[in-house]
Amino acid sequence: MTDKMSRREFVVTSTAGIAAAASAPASGQAPAVVTKKSVKPAVIASANGHEYKNGGRKTCVETAFEMMMSGKDVLESLIAGVNIVELDPLDTSVGYGGLPNAEGVVQLDSCCMHGPLRRAGGVGAIEGVRTPSLVAYKVMQETDHHLIVGKGATEFARGMGFKIEDDLNTEQSRKTWLEWKRRTDPLHYLDPIKRQAAMRQVDLDMIAEGWIDPNHFYGTINCDGVNAKGEVCGVTTTSGMSWKIPGRLGDSPILGAGLYVDNEVGAAGSTGRGEANLYNLTSYLVVEYMRHGMHPKDAGLEALKRIKANTVEKRLRRDNGDPNFNISFYVLSNTGEYAGVSMYGGRNVNYAVCTEAGPKTLPMEPLLQGNATD
Repeated sequence: MTDKMSRREFVVTSTAGIAAAASAPASGQAPAVVTKKSVKPAVIASANGHEYKNGGRKTCVETAFEMMMSGKDVLESLIAGVNIVELDPLDTSVGYGGLPNAEGVVQLDSCCMHGPLRRAGGVGAIEGVRTPSLVAYKVMQETDHHLIVGKGATEFARGMGFKIEDDLNTEQSRKTWLEWKRRTDPLHYLDPIKRQAAMRQVDLDMIAEGWIDPNHFYGTINCDGVNAKGEVCGVTTTSGMSWKIPGRLGDSPILGAGLYVDNEVGAAGSTGRGEANLYNLTSYLVVEYMRHGMHPKDAGLEALKRIKANTVEKRLRRDNGDPNFNISFYVLSNTGEYAGVSMYGGRNVNYAVCTEAGPKTLPMEPLLQGNATD
């Protein structure tokens, strides 16, 4: 007598077992099919997403939401929204008229992620193109790469038919750079530590005197959206930190830092001190916290705690040990829940959102009280 079961016996036994399981009481068992909660379509962005119109009728979040709801691809809708800000010379944090690097050259960064397609594209330190988000989208569409930088990014854009301009400065951005240059030239012969402190004081003075919008010093617009199908996409674009070392890349074009999208979970993007975000890959971290069940607000605040804990250099800390910089996250779940969180709050620390109820600007949820320069 053998213990082996014939193929016929195996099939009959297995079929009976499956049938019995199907008819068994559901108590204590996970459902076989999980139905996604109903989705509330939404577009979320940094505050400049509902501030600039570049002479048109609608802001970034309004435009993106309207296009998305008309059936357009979510990422194409978001990019059309941020193009409004990139092209507006009044916003000195992105695109045309963005504050230049230390040599007076406007270098731009951008990345985009398409949740359903699981694809992304990015450009860094690109010159001469007003809308780097569109070039990042072309990288995603036309290549097998994610990130193209510097001269290569500019040449790629030229090959894709983009107009390459000699200079993206406006009269205002050049005037502001010249004022910064005038104030900082005497500092070039100081030792590095003293020079860093002195240059930070110049930045603070220029912000206080109205030369630089405090929300534009680090630049950037992030915009994320989810449609009624639960399709999630995101885009981030920036002129980067004002007066940066030429060629410097911040967090904006880096997946997991300036932007991260997972169609099964949601999206997170960032503005503020890019280096702090890069050291922690915090946008990725926010999405992972949501994956484990956290609400967008709680996920964002928990990630800010990670940045705070990992900020150990004295030059980056206030007298009480807290970070002396601000950083913000714009968080959206794949069901349409959203939140804006930041290290510090304040009167002008806001984010933008557009839903079926219309566009609005809301205050950020701060982790810490006061402000970065207290």
